[in-house]
Amino acid sequence: MSSTPLQHFISERWQAPSSSDVQIIQHAIHGGAIASVSNEAIDFENVLKYGRETGNAKLRRMTFQERGLMLKRLALHLLKHKDKFYEASWGTGATRTDAWIDIEGGIGNLFSYASLRRQYGDQPFAVDGEYIPLGKEGSFGAHHILTPKTGVAIHINAFNFPVWGMLEKVAVNWLAGMPAVVKPASSTAFLTSVVVQEIVNSKIIPEGALQLICGPARSLLDHVDERDVVTFTGSAQTGMKLKSNPRILSHSVPFNMEADSLNASILGESVQIGDAEFDFFIREVRKEMTVKAGQKCTAVRRIFVPKHLIDPVQEALASSLAKSVMGDPQVEGVRMGSLVNAAQKKEVLDKVADLMSESECVYRYEDAPRGDQAVEDAFLGAVLLRNDKPGASSKCHSTEAFGPVATLMPYQHIEEAISLANMGKGSLCCSLVSHDPKESQEFVHGAASMHGRILVLDRDCAAESTGHGSPLPQLTHGGPGRAGGGEEMGGKRGVNHYMQRTAVQGSPTMLAAITQSYHPGGKRVEASPHLFQQHFEDLVIGHTVTTAKHTITETDIVNFANVSGDHFYAHVDETSLEGTIFEQRVAHGYYLLSKAAGLFVDPKKGPVLLNYGVEQARFTKPVYPGTTVGVRLTVKDKVEQEKKDANDIRKGIVKFHVDMYDDEGESVAIATILTMVKFRNQSV
Repeated sequence: MSSTPLQHFISERWQAPSSSDVQIIQHAIHGGAIASVSNEAIDFENVLKYGRETGNAKLRRMTFQERGLMLKRLALHLLKHKDKFYEASWGTGATRTDAWIDIEGGIGNLFSYASLRRQYGDQPFAVDGEYIPLGKEGSFGAHHILTPKTGVAIHINAFNFPVWGMLEKVAVNWLAGMPAVVKPASSTAFLTSVVVQEIVNSKIIPEGALQLICGPARSLLDHVDERDVVTFTGSAQTGMKLKSNPRILSHSVPFNMEADSLNASILGESVQIGDAEFDFFIREVRKEMTVKAGQKCTAVRRIFVPKHLIDPVQEALASSLAKSVMGDPQVEGVRMGSLVNAAQKKEVLDKVADLMSESECVYRYEDAPRGDQAVEDAFLGAVLLRNDKPGASSKCHSTEAFGPVATLMPYQHIEEAISLANMGKGSLCCSLVSHDPKESQEFVHGAASMHGRILVLDRDCAAESTGHGSPLPQLTHGGPGRAGGGEEMGGKRGVNHYMQRTAVQGSPTMLAAITQSYHPGGKRVEASPHLFQQHFEDLVIGHTVTTAKHTITETDIVNFANVSGDHFYAHVDETSLEGTIFEQRVAHGYYLLSKAAGLFVDPKKGPVLLNYGVEQARFTKPVYPGTTVGVRLTVKDKVEQEKKDANDIRKGIVKFHVDMYDDEGESVAIATILTMVKFRNQSV
């Protein structure tokens, strides 16, 4: 096998190391040399400079929609080449299932964040929250905006997910508008490199958006500053060392740490042998111990069960673990691969020995690994320990064997289960298997403060559950205390890590110009022609249609009650109003919205294709018979939509601010309506 040094991808060029001082990377299954990484020094100052000046400049000019569609194109491209990634993944010791989580799970993050673009506007920045009035007369207010940081996102990743670990992070920083420098763990950097080669070949991302460092990067953080963001995944000990770097501290560089933790799975006190939940629990714990050979930051390390069930659980777990055949993933019937290398196996065994000073081993997979190419150097079968006094022990709550190892422990009541789970001093996740709502509520309320994510698994969700150890891009991934105190992904929360939130104050008109979104009280320009006769590209933020007026009558209210079936007493029974806030029968709020539409809609055929929905509807003042109302319809903001195929028409979503006011000039109903509007120019 080759031991050729892996190349770096720096400043848009693949660069072969010149030093002969290399570290050999061994194949996890057969132990042969698969590649190497060089220990030579790199000019990291220029690496970051290139990322800031080239990659950042290009990405931050792109809109959220452009960046999101870029992620989608890249995800589709990588899927076409996934077989190449699976082939390389064999060298990490992963089974096909393990590799699927890493490879297609990572690509799935690109798809997920591509879809997230729909929650943003069509600008390079984001508007955060709602407009905040700050003056009584409405002439002064504020809005928060999010702009991409002007530096580089530096990702220092762990060995266990060389694809997912990179893609789940770069998906977020690219959508936010920041470039990345990725430093994978040396032992599996060869797989990360294969994926980066395909990203580069695709020519989908702009120059400088991605740089790759294969090998040690000891001085990388010595060049960061306030423009940058650093993320780290790995051991808590290494993370703390990196986090205390003087440059990180002196420049207040955001540092997101996701560290290995003592995650727990708890069998509910209400569960009995024979319940579906008992079987779910055994299946889930076995999966968490054997998938990726237990080399997951979210893997179950502590197993808590009611004291009277500990023997049946031990027996069932041992039986289930025995069926997880270990060996070369290319051999039929193998369900668990190897650890990443012999050094990792030694580290795990050392931790097992430490744990056994307080616990006993009640099950160990003893069969030799299957397959002619499987050498035992990196293989370790599942190990189940048992500790009958978890409350009086410490190592089971503080020592993590990062492999197929977990400790089974009893508890007396759900309050003790909460206390034991929290003794991990901060975990990425835990799971409770229970069908009892009261028990589940008590556990979650008691354990949530020490966990980043909690799965409550029962018969109602088991068929669709993604499982204890599956971080999802829509959810925060991280945890307090030992788990690092950070958070990754989490939908828009994750994107915000790479952007600067700034409060901007000024007049509604000025803020509308800055945010490209209309603010109530801002300047309006009367539209000509009618807004519903204008194509998407012709609509201008702040342009308004002021409608004719209509006087509300009792007949209007009665007719709407009969048509809608809404005979709420305040609309139809004046004798029931005593003790209410109403002086006489009041118009339905939904009638007001309907009437508003009747006033502002231009009925002639035009570029408006359909009504897409209503947001933030509020009824701010009672409307009685005899009240005259009018409507101001104002362009609030707009976002172009992606064409589904070549035959689809070019179109976008336009948000209109609807303000219905009475004869005193006061707003009685406010809403945002969404319409789908066609482009005049269909050739783009």
